[in-house]
Amino acid sequence: MNSVDLSKYTYNLPDEKIAKHPLEKRDEAKLLIYQSGKISTEIFKNIPENIPHDSTLVFNNTKVIPARLLFRRETGAIIEIFLLQPYEPTAVIDDAMTLTGPVSWLCMIGNARKWKDEEILKREIVVDGESVTIEASWVNRDQKLVQFDWKGENVHFADLVKNMGQVPLPPYLNRDATEEDVPRYQTVYAKKDGAVAAPTAGLHFTNQVFDELLQKGISKEFITLHVGAGTFSPIKVDNPVDHPMHKEQILFKKEVIESLLNNNGKIIPVGTTSMRSLESLYWYGTKILEGQTDFFIPKLIAYEKSQHPSRKDSLRAILDYMEKNNLEVIHGETEIFIFPGYKFHFADGLITNFHQPDSTLILLVAAFIGEDWKKVYNYALENNFRFLSYGDSSLLWRKDQ
Repeated sequence: MNSVDLSKYTYNLPDEKIAKHPLEKRDEAKLLIYQSGKISTEIFKNIPENIPHDSTLVFNNTKVIPARLLFRRETGAIIEIFLLQPYEPTAVIDDAMTLTGPVSWLCMIGNARKWKDEEILKREIVVDGESVTIEASWVNRDQKLVQFDWKGENVHFADLVKNMGQVPLPPYLNRDATEEDVPRYQTVYAKKDGAVAAPTAGLHFTNQVFDELLQKGISKEFITLHVGAGTFSPIKVDNPVDHPMHKEQILFKKEVIESLLNNNGKIIPVGTTSMRSLESLYWYGTKILEGQTDFFIPKLIAYEKSQHPSRKDSLRAILDYMEKNNLEVIHGETEIFIFPGYKFHFADGLITNFHQPDSTLILLVAAFIGEDWKKVYNYALENNFRFLSYGDSSLLWRKDQ
């Protein structure tokens, strides 16, 4: 495995270039268009005019949960519990959110040293007019494993989180969430509870943009990848290949896989999470062709495989497996790492925001458009584009498009 020189994938991002708040209107963001080495500026609401009519956009419909839960000890100290991943009785996020009984989660804990081992934290909230007391207790301090208990008929864990949690804004915004963030740090098509970070490339889409895409004959498909906190983890190792990629849960419906198999137009993932999901799907089909049916995509699978079947062969293998096992939906996990040298199997274009320097997402962009990523980012900096989660957007086409 060759190393990657991280110093080639950094740039200076002044704080004033970071968008600390969303624009008043989602689709009024700037849109940078990169195609055949040329760069131009548009307004996002005009994106349908810049996409071929036979294209398919692939969206991530995960929904951000208010994952920051605050509890107050009897001493007055505040303990922040940040939900990361359900653990028991299920590790599947979709299922964990519907539970009406005890559930344990892997968490990040703020002020953990003040939370004693046997101490039970309590907080009373109101759910649909009824008072509910939720208790939090340590299961395993070393693993940062916390159990939540509550009593309330037909009260799901999702109800508790929505009524007591706070929006988990990215740390680089360096501010507390406000009422404005509740709807705006969420796509208009968010559906599946479970993300702790928004798939931000989708924040610019509005119902009006969707209507214009439909009128032009551009189709859309929805997949689910529950974005984890690891998306904000900076690369801290000399060789990015050694960077730990956190596992994230993904979900595909059979009808989406059938649509992708029969697609003859351009495929454009909306966001790096959709890109990673599609590429993970490809590698799942490859594993099935090799006799492995576990849907877990390890970090470096793409760089360790010598055989790359066609996209259609991979998708057919998945559909055959689903039909044989009478499955309409497949769940999996991925920690796929896409960096320069990666061969893409799905995307012709990519809609994405502007990412942090020295990040895994910059490496993904560089893998997709090559050295021109520097040209794109320099243009964005020089032309007053807004960066990161609440920032402006880009439509990037592969060089051969």
